[in-house]
Amino acid sequence: MPGKKDLREKLNLPIFDTTSETELFQNQTLRPVLKLQNEIYLMLFKDYALRKTSDFDTLKKEQKLNFIDQSLQKDNALRNIFIGITIGMLTPEEMKIYLSDTKAFNKRIITMLTERIKSQSGLI
Repeated sequence: MPGKKDLREKLNLPIFDTTSETELFQNQTLRPVLKLQNEIYLMLFKDYALRKTSDFDTLKKEQKLNFIDQSLQKDNALRNIFIGITIGMLTPEEMKIYLSDTKAFNKRIITMLTERIKSQSGLI
């Protein structure tokens, strides 16, 4: 049976001498998980957006981007769902790293997710 890491695409991101452990974890673990779960994030966000504002589909692009930003910044329930989907794909070893600085990693997860969803707002 394939493990969680086997499901993730390997991203060829450069590693420098100055790359911190946090950046390494972000690039080698969090980014591949976000890419793997992309379709799920988009489905959930579209459902959320339509429940919060029934005219989401008719909003102008700038309004959609603002709505995405505001939602992921202020709605703790939504943030926690997305963070849970992300950390649910971590291995026990990766979870130890995540638990060493949950606040910083959660911030990185939400920042990357915000950009990911905004860049695909046309699909929502």
